[in-house]
Amino acid sequence: MKATDVRAKTSDELKADLEGLKKEQFNLRFQRATGQLENTARVRQVRRDIARIQTVLREKRVSDNA
Repeated sequence: MKATDVRAKTSDELKADLEGLKKEQFNLRFQRATGQLENTARVRQVRRDIARIQTVLREKRVSDNA
């Protein structure tokens, strides 16, 4: 997920994506703990996507208040 793609979405879409990514992160943590995780790089990718979405949401909030 690229930052330009994230910025093109509305706040509601971003919140829905964020919720889905957090659920995926939860599942990945369980898979890692039980030794079932095959794609270990996905953990890092999901974590960064979450951070990217949170950053853009904050930017939108700040620009709306300014």
